[in-house]
Parts: sequence; C-alpha cells; structure tokens
Amino acid sequence: MHGIRYASQGINSLSEEQLRAHQWMLLQQQISYCLDNSTYYRKRFKDLDVEVGDIKGLDDFLALPVLMGKDQERLAQNESLEKQGHPFSSYLCARLDQIAVTATTSGTTGDPTFTYTLTHSDLRHLNSGISSMMNHAGILPGERVLFAHALGIYATSAVLPPLRNSGVLPIDVDVRGGTDAILKFAQMTSPTALMTTPSLAQYLAEAMPQKTGKPVSSLNLKAVFVVGEIGAGIPEIKEKIESAYGCRVYDWIAPFAQTLAFSCNSHEYHGMHAVTPEIDLYPLDLIDPETGRHVEPVDGAIGEAICTSLNRQARPILKYATGDIVQIYRNECPNCGFKGPRFKVIGRSDDMLIVKGANIYPASIRTVINEFVPQITGQMRIVLNQPPPRVEPPLLIKVEKGEGMTDEAVKDVDAKIKNALHTRIRLTPAIEWVNAGELERAVTKTPMFEKRY
Repeated sequence: MHGIRYASQGINSLSEEQLRAHQWMLLQQQISYCLDNSTYYRKRFKDLDVEVGDIKGLDDFLALPVLMGKDQERLAQNESLEKQGHPFSSYLCARLDQIAVTATTSGTTGDPTFTYTLTHSDLRHLNSGISSMMNHAGILPGERVLFAHALGIYATSAVLPPLRNSGVLPIDVDVRGGTDAILKFAQMTSPTALMTTPSLAQYLAEAMPQKTGKPVSSLNLKAVFVVGEIGAGIPEIKEKIESAYGCRVYDWIAPFAQTLAFSCNSHEYHGMHAVTPEIDLYPLDLIDPETGRHVEPVDGAIGEAICTSLNRQARPILKYATGDIVQIYRNECPNCGFKGPRFKVIGRSDDMLIVKGANIYPASIRTVINEFVPQITGQMRIVLNQPPPRVEPPLLIKVEKGEGMTDEAVKDVDAKIKNALHTRIRLTPAIEWVNAGELERAVTKTPMFEKRY
C-alpha cells in the first residue's frame, strides 16, 4: 500500500498553478477539436451566444452556462440516428472506424444512451487511473478480480479493457445470472478482489452463508471495489462490508469513463481522490442545481458536478450537468497525503425531494438511518404517493426492523430516528416498520423509492 498520487507521473511534478495552466492548454485544444468536428457544438455555442474568443482562461470557461445534460444527449443521439444511421450522437467527433468500445447507460429513465463510446486513445487515458487504483489496493498483475456487474452493452463493461491493461485478470460474471453463479465463480477462481455495487456486496455477505455454509470472509479477498450508488461513503455501510469480507472497501467512480477517482486505504472515509486531472475538470466545476450558477470550488463546497473532457476523441463533452451532487475537499488527505481534489457524492439532483420547502436528498436520509444498525437492518425505501419532487408531508419511510426487536424497542428507535432526521436534515417523517428480510434485496442498485401512485 502507498499514498495516493496523480496517476500520471508528469502531473505529480507540476505545481497547482502549472497544473491549472496545463488544463487550460488541454481545454483550448479540446474546444477547437469539438468545433472543428461537430455540428452539434457549433450550433450549441451559437444558440447560447457563446463566443470562443471571450473564453480567455479557465475561470471564463467555468462561468459559462451548462451546455449539455441528459436531455441534450438524447436529442443528439436521436439526431444521429435519423441523419447518420448510428446512435453515437451528433457530437461524435471521431470516425466510426475509430470506435473501439461502446457501452450504454441502463435506460431506467428513458432510452439507453451510448454515453461510453471510446476510441483506443480514450481507453489509454483511462488505463493509468485504473492501474493507480489497483496498485493502491495492492492488487498485483496476474491476480484475479471478480467483476460482478451487468455485462454486455452496459457502462461498467467499458472498464474491462483498462483492467486487463493493468495486468489483472477480470472474472466478469453477469449479475443477471443470479447469486448462485456469482458465488460459484468466486469459489472456483479464487479472486483477490471483488468489483461490484455496494448493494450486491452486502447481499452476497447475507447470501453466501445460507447457500454455501461459509462466510464471504472465506474468499480471502484483499479488496472490495464498489461503484454505482452511494454506499462506501456511509460509515455504517463501509464498516458492514469491511467487517463481513475482512478487507478494505474502496469507493470509486469514473463518470463518462473520464475522471477516475477512488477512496484511500483508510478506516475513516476521506472521499474519492481524483487522480486524472488531465482527463476532465470533474469535480472542480460545480453549479447550484437550482439556479445553475457557478459555485466556487473551495474546500467544503457542495454543488452539482459538471463534466468537461480535456482529452476525449470519440464523444467529447463540454459543460455536461451530471446530476451528481458532490462535496469537495481541497486540503491534503489526512490519511494518505494526496494533495489533489477529493470529493464525496451526497446525492443526485434528479432524486431530490422538496418537503415543506426544504430540499431533501434520499442519500442523506439513508446515511442517518444506517446509524441505527443493528436495531434496524439498514434496508429502507422512501414511499411516494405522488410524482416527485414535491412531497405532501409527512414523508413516509419504510424501514426494516433488526432481528429480535420487540415492539417497545421499535417504538424507542422510531422516536430516535425521527429526532435524528429532524435535527440533521430538517425532516420529520412517518415510519412504516416491516420485518427483517421483507424488503427485496437487489443484485445491482438498491431502489431508493417505492411508488404508490
């Protein structure tokens, strides 16, 4: 194990001022590339009255309005389908024969988008970040990593080539094949690490003793890497996974297969460390999700993270509103000494609820509720009786009792949870209690909402 540094050795030799100048140089090249190769960007700049000549530095660029979001991405995809006969969007800047990998979003909120469309050059930029993460966790070339995600056309598959490039062998098991298949391959291949979602990591910890008679700690893993939902950033969930598996759990993210960030080898969570500042401006471009105005990326700042490519060939993105609500940290990591930006995801702008005028993120509710494990199992759902974001109070939360909880004990913890939520996030909910194991476990991402409308 070692302290985290930037993935590119050349970046580590730069001062903060030099790094900023390097990013500005890359950004100018990326903007020129986009305008030279994409009718989408030329039209978008014109529609928003953005003059390239007025962008004289990073600060000018950060002050620009958002140029892209999921709606614009879908429109650009539909346009390329109609006019060019492919789904790779009208801001595809590379030739079709240069595309090496394509993968899509899940499509849970509409048609899937081919967001993860990469050339060989784009994949090479991702290689260094993945290798840095493996090295920090002590996963060595030649070792095996159980890669338990939805495979095929989906986004996580785009990580497989960089994983192989790092020298490790991914044992890629499609989670849609079920828990038995995942556990069978885990026992047959003796992996040294697991890559999955926080939900599936917890579910396997519950299921393996029931199905095999052995705890997940018997897999003797060195590390568990989790992605796709908020989990490792919640202390109780991090502790639960680490206790079950007997190893460190690492939170990681690679939005749009660009910025690679991961948490360090520490009992306490210090956020995800952004190790590839030459690939994207994420997470230092922030906006207020309600007003769209730029938020200064000072230590502790909270805002919606905006993605901007600095080195993308296939489908570069400029000022893309990701929906990730993050809090950033600019001081040196107290555990590993990393000097670059760190951040934690605290919610999604499209999950935000408005209760009595207050903005409430479901992840914040989950964080508070998980503090009461083992009096509860940690499983919960927010029950919606009408389409969000506005909720007629009180907000109803369905919560699983812990094993062996008496009626009196449930009454006591009910009052404590309501008090904690009121104190911490100005929410006084109603709680519907259900027995342990009653809420369905997910093998991908745990649903946050139960819709009753």
